[in-house]
Amino acid sequence: MHTSLTQRHFRLPHGTELSCRCAGDEGRPVLMFLHGFPEAAFVWDGLLAHFSQAQHGGYFCIAPNLRGYADSSAPLPGPSSQAYRAKHLMQDLQALAQACSSGPLAALVAHDWGGALAWNLASLQPGLMQRLVIINAPHPALFARELSHSPAQQAASRYMNFLARPDAAKRLAEGDFRRLWALFEGMGATNGPHPWLSEAVREQYRQVWRAGLAGPCAYYAASPLRPPEPGSLADPLRVPAVLAHTPVPTQVIWGMADTALLPGLLDGLADHVPDLELHRIEEATHWIVHEQPALVAHLMAGFLARPGSKLNTEAAGQAGGS
Repeated sequence: MHTSLTQRHFRLPHGTELSCRCAGDEGRPVLMFLHGFPEAAFVWDGLLAHFSQAQHGGYFCIAPNLRGYADSSAPLPGPSSQAYRAKHLMQDLQALAQACSSGPLAALVAHDWGGALAWNLASLQPGLMQRLVIINAPHPALFARELSHSPAQQAASRYMNFLARPDAAKRLAEGDFRRLWALFEGMGATNGPHPWLSEAVREQYRQVWRAGLAGPCAYYAASPLRPPEPGSLADPLRVPAVLAHTPVPTQVIWGMADTALLPGLLDGLADHVPDLELHRIEEATHWIVHEQPALVAHLMAGFLARPGSKLNTEAAGQAGGS
């Protein structure tokens, strides 16, 4: 299934180089896929191969290793992690989109940290994409609300404060990355180890993590959206007004058994995303792309095939749910 995948390096005008997984013919409509922490572009391989096939749209599919990951540019974080602030990460993605597509992306597809960047891009650069697909990544306005007012979400997100520590990368590498394996298990496993986390997949992760974890951890150090420390009196978090509104047709696929990003993050989503299609997948966790790739592909295909009109529909339940 993955025989058509290639690895390419894009040198962007501002100097950043992004290593990308690609499938399909250039010149076709483009689907861009953004990974999260602690993952990398390879997690999208199945979907890249699927959507590059003629019978599934014949898209040119591209998934970058984000700045700091694998063999993409990885500037030293520095005391304030300035190089990993959202404006620089979005500059990378905007330049990559313009390099691989002559017009708007057919869709920007994103999970976790990639989703955080995608929400911002859709608000600040809506002309960059025709559609947005978000997989278990909270809208910034709702994440700020829940981190400010929900004790349950504050507790679930407390790991972010550990990852923002200066020694986080060193500690994550200890004991064959035991804390990172625990992060997978802690974000929703219910019946023992994840079946998809085979030794072959583990080795793919090890190769990414051995390339360095300082950059990936710097995303957390640079982010203004983190939970308050227990007992602290912090002002409520807010995001700029422009980031509170998402003006492009958006599909959200959400594994409801995610223990890091709780269901309350979906409450009021339609108030910020007027053109919304929401799928709640009851038996899936944060790692739904690994767990149910066929379902993700099915839901995406339906969304990509729809006319560009108001959607405002919600699909509740498990498989398919439309």
